[in-house]
Amino acid sequence: MSRIGRQPIALPSGVTATINPGLFVVKGPKGELKVPFNADLTIRQEEGKLIVERPTDRQEHRALHGLTRTLVANAVRGVSEGFVINLELKGVGYRAKLTGKNLEMSLGFSHPVVIEAPEGVTFTVPEPTKIDVSGIDKQLVGQVAANLRRLRKPDVYHGKGVRLVGQKIALKAGKSGSTGGKGKK
Repeated sequence: MSRIGRQPIALPSGVTATINPGLFVVKGPKGELKVPFNADLTIRQEEGKLIVERPTDRQEHRALHGLTRTLVANAVRGVSEGFVINLELKGVGYRAKLTGKNLEMSLGFSHPVVIEAPEGVTFTVPEPTKIDVSGIDKQLVGQVAANLRRLRKPDVYHGKGVRLVGQKIALKAGKSGSTGGKGKK
Protein backbone atom coordinates (compact mmCIF):
# COMPACT_ATOMS: atom_id res chain seq x y z
CA MET A 1 0.00 0.00 0.00
CA SER A 2 0.98 3.59 -0.44
CA ARG A 3 2.78 4.96 2.60
CA ILE A 4 0.97 8.26 2.23
CA GLY A 5 -2.38 6.89 1.04
CA ARG A 6 -2.91 4.53 3.94
CA GLN A 7 -2.54 7.21 6.63
CA PRO A 8 -5.89 8.29 8.12
CA ILE A 9 -6.89 11.96 8.06
CA ALA A 10 -8.10 13.36 11.37
CA LEU A 11 -11.21 15.55 11.19
CA PRO A 12 -10.87 18.50 13.60
CA SER A 13 -13.88 19.60 15.61
CA GLY A 14 -16.14 21.97 13.69
CA VAL A 15 -15.31 20.36 10.33
CA THR A 16 -17.91 18.28 8.50
CA ALA A 17 -17.30 16.11 5.46
CA THR A 18 -19.74 14.94 2.80
CA ILE A 19 -18.63 12.12 0.53
CA ASN A 20 -20.28 11.61 -2.85
CA PRO A 21 -18.99 9.35 -5.63
CA GLY A 22 -16.20 11.35 -7.26
CA LEU A 23 -16.67 14.47 -5.09
CA PHE A 24 -15.51 15.22 -1.56
CA VAL A 25 -17.05 18.29 0.12
CA VAL A 26 -15.65 19.65 3.39
CA LYS A 27 -17.03 22.55 5.45
CA GLY A 28 -15.27 24.27 8.30
CA PRO A 29 -14.96 27.56 10.17
CA LYS A 30 -12.97 29.17 7.33
CA GLY A 31 -15.21 28.06 4.43
CA GLU A 32 -16.10 25.21 2.13
CA LEU A 33 -14.01 23.29 -0.42
CA LYS A 34 -14.94 20.70 -3.03
CA VAL A 35 -12.34 18.15 -4.09
CA PRO A 36 -13.05 15.99 -7.14
CA PHE A 37 -11.44 12.55 -7.10
CA ASN A 38 -11.43 9.39 -9.19
CA ALA A 39 -14.67 7.45 -8.69
CA ASP A 40 -12.74 4.16 -8.50
CA LEU A 41 -11.34 5.19 -5.13
CA THR A 42 -13.45 5.26 -1.99
CA ILE A 43 -13.31 7.62 0.96
CA ARG A 44 -14.97 6.49 4.15
CA GLN A 45 -15.48 8.29 7.43
CA GLU A 46 -15.23 6.50 10.76
CA GLU A 47 -14.64 7.72 14.32
CA GLY A 48 -13.64 11.25 13.33
CA LYS A 49 -11.16 10.06 10.69
CA LEU A 50 -11.20 9.82 6.91
CA ILE A 51 -9.68 6.82 5.16
CA VAL A 52 -8.92 6.68 1.43
CA GLU A 53 -8.96 3.20 -0.12
CA ARG A 54 -8.14 1.88 -3.56
CA PRO A 55 -9.87 -1.09 -5.19
CA THR A 56 -6.84 -2.83 -6.73
CA ASP A 57 -3.06 -2.69 -6.88
CA ARG A 58 -3.03 -1.59 -10.53
CA GLN A 59 -0.55 1.16 -11.34
CA GLU A 60 -3.20 3.83 -11.97
CA HIS A 61 -4.96 3.11 -8.65
CA ARG A 62 -1.66 3.14 -6.76
CA ALA A 63 -0.77 6.48 -8.35
CA LEU A 64 -4.14 8.03 -7.45
CA HIS A 65 -4.20 6.69 -3.89
CA GLY A 66 -1.58 8.99 -2.35
CA LEU A 67 -2.64 11.93 -4.50
CA THR A 68 -6.26 11.72 -3.42
CA ARG A 69 -5.35 11.35 0.26
CA THR A 70 -3.08 14.43 0.07
CA LEU A 71 -5.71 16.55 -1.71
CA VAL A 72 -8.35 15.59 0.87
CA ALA A 73 -5.95 16.29 3.77
CA ASN A 74 -5.09 19.72 2.30
CA ALA A 75 -8.80 20.56 1.98
CA VAL A 76 -9.46 19.55 5.60
CA ARG A 77 -6.51 21.61 6.83
CA GLY A 78 -7.52 24.55 4.64
CA VAL A 79 -11.06 24.88 6.01
CA SER A 80 -9.87 24.49 9.60
CA GLU A 81 -6.57 26.45 9.70
CA GLY A 82 -5.98 27.95 6.26
CA PHE A 83 -2.68 28.41 4.43
CA VAL A 84 -0.28 31.38 4.48
CA ILE A 85 2.77 32.05 2.31
CA ASN A 86 5.07 34.86 3.45
CA LEU A 87 6.97 36.85 0.83
CA GLU A 88 9.52 39.62 1.21
CA LEU A 89 10.76 42.34 -1.12
CA LYS A 90 14.50 43.02 -1.31
CA GLY A 91 15.82 46.01 -3.18
CA VAL A 92 16.10 49.78 -2.98
CA GLY A 93 12.64 51.31 -3.33
CA TYR A 94 10.81 47.96 -3.45
CA ARG A 95 7.58 48.47 -1.50
CA ALA A 96 4.08 47.03 -1.24
CA LYS A 97 0.81 48.46 0.06
CA LEU A 98 -2.85 47.53 0.07
CA THR A 99 -5.36 49.64 -1.83
CA GLY A 100 -8.71 48.13 -0.90
CA LYS A 101 -8.35 44.40 -1.57
CA ASN A 102 -5.73 44.94 -4.26
CA LEU A 103 -1.99 44.81 -3.78
CA GLU A 104 0.08 47.67 -5.20
CA MET A 105 3.82 47.04 -5.52
CA SER A 106 6.77 49.21 -6.54
CA LEU A 107 9.34 46.85 -8.05
CA GLY A 108 11.72 49.15 -9.88
CA PHE A 109 9.52 49.55 -12.95
CA SER A 110 8.41 52.94 -14.27
CA HIS A 111 4.91 52.22 -12.96
CA PRO A 112 3.42 50.52 -9.90
CA VAL A 113 2.21 46.95 -10.36
CA VAL A 114 -1.39 46.38 -9.16
CA ILE A 115 -2.52 42.81 -8.44
CA GLU A 116 -6.19 42.02 -7.83
CA ALA A 117 -6.84 39.43 -5.13
CA PRO A 118 -8.59 36.42 -6.69
CA GLU A 119 -11.67 34.95 -5.02
CA GLY A 120 -10.59 33.05 -1.91
CA VAL A 121 -7.20 34.77 -1.47
CA THR A 122 -6.41 37.72 0.77
CA PHE A 123 -3.29 39.88 0.92
CA THR A 124 -1.92 41.47 4.06
CA VAL A 125 1.07 43.80 4.27
CA PRO A 126 2.46 43.83 7.84
CA GLU A 127 5.47 45.90 6.72
CA PRO A 128 6.15 47.73 3.44
CA THR A 129 8.61 45.01 2.42
CA LYS A 130 6.57 41.97 3.54
CA ILE A 131 3.50 40.39 1.94
CA ASP A 132 1.34 37.58 3.35
CA VAL A 133 -0.79 35.60 0.89
CA SER A 134 -3.50 33.59 2.69
CA GLY A 135 -6.53 31.48 1.83
CA ILE A 136 -8.14 28.07 2.28
CA ASP A 137 -7.15 26.49 -1.04
CA LYS A 138 -3.47 25.44 -0.91
CA GLN A 139 -3.09 25.25 -4.69
CA LEU A 140 -4.59 28.70 -5.26
CA VAL A 141 -2.51 30.35 -2.52
CA GLY A 142 0.66 28.78 -3.91
CA GLN A 143 -0.16 29.84 -7.48
CA VAL A 144 -0.85 33.46 -6.47
CA ALA A 145 2.43 33.57 -4.51
CA ALA A 146 4.29 32.13 -7.50
CA ASN A 147 2.73 34.76 -9.78
CA LEU A 148 3.88 37.52 -7.39
CA ARG A 149 7.41 36.09 -7.34
CA ARG A 150 7.43 35.91 -11.14
CA LEU A 151 6.94 39.69 -11.38
CA ARG A 152 10.52 40.26 -10.21
CA LYS A 153 12.55 37.10 -9.68
CA PRO A 154 15.45 37.38 -7.23
CA ASP A 155 18.55 38.64 -9.05
CA VAL A 156 21.52 36.27 -8.73
CA TYR A 157 24.05 39.10 -8.72
CA HIS A 158 22.51 41.50 -6.18
CA GLY A 159 19.71 39.48 -4.53
CA LYS A 160 17.00 42.03 -5.41
CA GLY A 161 13.46 40.83 -6.09
CA VAL A 162 10.45 39.06 -4.57
CA ARG A 163 11.33 35.96 -2.53
CA LEU A 164 9.99 33.71 0.19
CA VAL A 165 10.82 34.81 3.73
CA GLY A 166 14.09 33.14 4.69
CA GLN A 167 14.90 31.98 1.14
CA LYS A 168 18.64 31.89 0.50
CA ILE A 169 19.87 33.20 -2.83
CA ALA A 170 23.27 31.96 -3.95
CA LEU A 171 24.88 35.14 -5.24
CA LYS A 172 27.25 34.93 -8.19
CA ALA A 173 30.49 36.84 -8.37
CA GLY A 174 30.54 39.72 -10.81
CA LYS A 175 33.30 40.59 -13.25
CA SER A 176 36.00 40.64 -10.57
CA GLY A 177 38.45 38.62 -12.62
CA SER A 178 38.64 40.97 -15.59
CA THR A 179 41.54 43.34 -16.06
CA GLY A 180 41.24 46.53 -18.05
CA GLY A 181 43.55 47.19 -20.96
CA LYS A 182 44.62 43.60 -21.50
CA GLY A 183 46.25 43.20 -24.86
CA LYS A 184 47.14 46.90 -25.30
CA LYS A 185 50.71 48.02 -25.76
